[in-house]
Amino acid sequence: MKKTLLTLAVLALSMATVTAQTAWKIDKVHSNVDFTVTHLVISEVRGAFKEFDATLSSEKSDFTDMKVEATVKTASIFTDNEKRDGHLKSNDFLNAEKFPDINFKSTAVKKTGSDTYQITGDLTIRDVTKPVVLETKYKGSVKDPWGNTRVAFKATTTIDRFVFGTTWDAKIETGGLVVGKEVDITLLLEFVQQK
Repeated sequence: MKKTLLTLAVLALSMATVTAQTAWKIDKVHSNVDFTVTHLVISEVRGAFKEFDATLSSEKSDFTDMKVEATVKTASIFTDNEKRDGHLKSNDFLNAEKFPDINFKSTAVKKTGSDTYQITGDLTIRDVTKPVVLETKYKGSVKDPWGNTRVAFKATTTIDRFVFGTTWDAKIETGGLVVGKEVDITLLLEFVQQK
């Protein structure tokens, strides 16, 4: 009887270990939230958000069940031009005063290759929530000099800014938009395993 109980206890413990969630916290110093949008049809302007946070959790070592949540502070938008940044924070675009956060929460993950995934999730900008797909590449795992395990991902997506409630649509003489409607987003994310 004692052997049976001991066996069951060991089995339960091993199962708990296998199914335990592994939590990962973003390393903000080694991560970036960048975007690109066309300007006057012919060129591109690059920008970034300086303040953001993200967490990742997964029971499986191959991350096929990963869950990702992220928050970006709209007022931290930076394009290296103070006047332009002020306009992007206004109600024409993000309305940072009324909507201080951009939020993302994953809803599904599909492994598409040996190190690639499609992460589907709900993106909220202003007061609009829409599903988006992040084309994601797993960049690998490494032990840092301080004994921490780190993983990195690169994710990209393109959104239509008008779908998310931005309204500024000034046009040039030929009819094209001064600021393009499509915004390309690139996320370079490094996570540290939590102990």
